[in-house]
Amino acid sequence: MRIIQLQEIANSNLIVDAIYESSHDGQLAGEPISKLLPGLGNMGGFRPSGRGENKNLVVLFSTGENKDWPDTLDLNTGLFTYYGDNRTPGHEIHDTQKGGNKILRRVFELLHQSPASRQLIPPFLIFDKCPTEQGARSVQFKGIAIPGYPGMSATEDLVAVWKTTKGQRFQNYRSVFTALDIPVIYREWITDILEGNANSDNAPEVWKRWIESGHYEPLKSEPTTIIRSDIEQLPDTPLKTQILGTVWQHFDHADESEKKRRAYIFERFAARIFQMHDHRVIVDEITRGVADGGRDAIGRYLLGLSNDPVYAEFSLEAKCYRPGMEGMQANRIGVKEVSRLISRIRHRQFGVLVTTSTVHKQAYQEVREDRHPIIFICGKDITEILIKAGYNTPESVNEFLQSEFPL
Repeated sequence: MRIIQLQEIANSNLIVDAIYESSHDGQLAGEPISKLLPGLGNMGGFRPSGRGENKNLVVLFSTGENKDWPDTLDLNTGLFTYYGDNRTPGHEIHDTQKGGNKILRRVFELLHQSPASRQLIPPFLIFDKCPTEQGARSVQFKGIAIPGYPGMSATEDLVAVWKTTKGQRFQNYRSVFTALDIPVIYREWITDILEGNANSDNAPEVWKRWIESGHYEPLKSEPTTIIRSDIEQLPDTPLKTQILGTVWQHFDHADESEKKRRAYIFERFAARIFQMHDHRVIVDEITRGVADGGRDAIGRYLLGLSNDPVYAEFSLEAKCYRPGMEGMQANRIGVKEVSRLISRIRHRQFGVLVTTSTVHKQAYQEVREDRHPIIFICGKDITEILIKAGYNTPESVNEFLQSEFPL
């Protein structure tokens, strides 16, 4: 990973996935984005450049720490989901200090007005928080983005969503952007952008083609064979750790007879988690006991149109195993459990394995290298699915479990 030191930042190009280091003292004055892009602020998720409603440039900064509004960049497709800045009750959706939601409303209006209006849309630069040993405020550049995504309609790319906090409802924007296939943004174009001339001769060809024709060229990256480590399968924040602990403790029990009953209830929970992950999942049956044929649930995945459906069938197995966190000895999914699921998958079917723990490296590797159609949903994945669905505290998760999966 390339790391660019603070003293080099002012003259540096913007390189996708490069880390731009902050000062060692952790002071706000040593924050790198304001050094990279003079004139922008050093705080907040929205950092615009330019006066008036039409901006020269907008930085979208994500810390990855907001449990209610999880900004995400899909590296496979280049689709970037970013939430607006009305994040507390008591305000109208556009009544925010930084005016971020007004910026979103404006650029998506321009996007859907006329081809000529695209020339008024500013580049959006995506940065993530990425602390290093030398700089706690260091950031990683994730790419340049434009509003909208190929094939997405005007009713989908900017949506006002409701949230509830402490019994109070309020709205915020969920916006969809496309990360463009531009690996490097050169300093010459950055200078032009900050002067209000994003469509200069120094602009990349990909940007120019979008301005002229509206043709999106997403930055897509086909993944190599992915074998997630134990660390990557387990929660990476204290909040996620607490949520996973809440789930595991709800279903775990030392008594063997009680454990079997709770295991069956966990199968229902696992099927629900898969449905929460993707609304096209249809669970047909939660099987039971020795008659399940090695499958805890069976269902279908909708591939076709709703009025002309095509389905892919799946088998699901659920394992409420002890997660290896907070000093506990992990009980991992091994080759035996995975092989059992593989043996139950028929032609044109796929398998889903949901566990509160992790999948052992050998089992994971065999599945991926032999190209078995198996989806692994591990401890970390369960917490992220719950958080995205709005169950973003241990208390709300416990309430959900007690209500939907009582013991």
